[in-house]
Amino acid sequence: MPSPTDRANPKVLIVGGGLAGLCCARQLNAQGIDSQVLESSDRAGGRVQTDELDGFLLDRGFQVLLTAYPECQQVLDYEALQLCRFEPGALVRYRGKFHRLADPWRQPRYLLTTTFSPLATLADKLRVARLKRQVCQGDLSGLAQRPETTTLARLQACGFSEQFMETFFRPFLGGVFLERDLQTSSRKFDLLFRMFAQGDAVLPARGMGALVDQLVDSLPAGTVRTGARVAKVMEDRVQLTCGEVCHASRVVIATPPGVTRQLVGQSAVGMDAAHGVTCLYFAAERPPLSEPVLVLNGEGKGPIINLSVPSQVAPAYAPPGESLVSVSVLGTVEAEREAGLQRQVVEQLTEWFGSQVNDWRHLKTYRIPYALPSQDPPALSPVEKPIHLPGNLFACGDYLDTGSIQGSIQGAMVSGRRAGQAVATSL
Repeated sequence: MPSPTDRANPKVLIVGGGLAGLCCARQLNAQGIDSQVLESSDRAGGRVQTDELDGFLLDRGFQVLLTAYPECQQVLDYEALQLCRFEPGALVRYRGKFHRLADPWRQPRYLLTTTFSPLATLADKLRVARLKRQVCQGDLSGLAQRPETTTLARLQACGFSEQFMETFFRPFLGGVFLERDLQTSSRKFDLLFRMFAQGDAVLPARGMGALVDQLVDSLPAGTVRTGARVAKVMEDRVQLTCGEVCHASRVVIATPPGVTRQLVGQSAVGMDAAHGVTCLYFAAERPPLSEPVLVLNGEGKGPIINLSVPSQVAPAYAPPGESLVSVSVLGTVEAEREAGLQRQVVEQLTEWFGSQVNDWRHLKTYRIPYALPSQDPPALSPVEKPIHLPGNLFACGDYLDTGSIQGSIQGAMVSGRRAGQAVATSL
């Protein structure tokens, strides 16, 4: 049943209660414009949600917040989120062993370990330092206008060795872009690499869903209406599947592009292509890692792209005396093949960590077909996509804005703000 609301006649209706829709409502509220968010599920958040299961906190897909995101710095209260930091760098599984790659400027204690790592040549390590300087120069708008190619071509032009590409960049960026071929726009790579270089990768103490809770709490009571599934969108009204019709002066569709096209018409908005991911969670009596670090599969075999132990980063992710292990696999499989995928993952985990994996308990598997919008060139030319649809309709989402180059969280929030500003101007 829809949740009760005291906002019976909002000036603006927002279809979709993910980060984009919530930030659109936030912007409208800041400008004194009444709005209501219609969310089809039982809670807001979209792809950014955290479930509780047997005392564990399970994010819907492995996600991190990069503290350098400019929009997040403006919108979120970092102190209230109690952010917990990953160690910069990664452990890379290569030739049957784990090898550390760290940023020696941020982790000088690992200078020798990184210097003599077999994953990369000395020239590769110097090229990383040069690349870091390049992407950190100038402002973000200028960086987003640099010539566009694929990430693969960008890295090859930098001169990185094939071994370093295979053991580090493919698994690391594969987990970020959710595609190992590195066909994602070089503009997105440059901006994301800058975010990693200038800030920390963190988890809120109570899970990624805390971002959504904070946004919802910042809105007037009753702004977000859950259990409100939309069947049809028109210029001045929205019809719910229950038959109810809600009227407004403007309507903003803050849903994935495929859903948006269904609601407003095939020709209204494009960019349906997306990358999917499968995330498997396991409970372990003792953590397979002693530190809060990301593990990358640099061997190029097996289903795992990366692994983390969120409870080593933020202890509340697991109940006392237990640990939470998160495993990411690129793409999604049909439900009937899920058991087979789980067996393959457990076999690879056993190869990595030994017999202790036999005692791990599978908690849950999340299959997320639309995890990130595909952004292959020339998808980001131009980087800002139109958000004003025909008539009094508007759209927002990470697939429409320059911010999405920096990451889905940042992109969704920027797009929501931009849609709110456009609606306010039109009114």
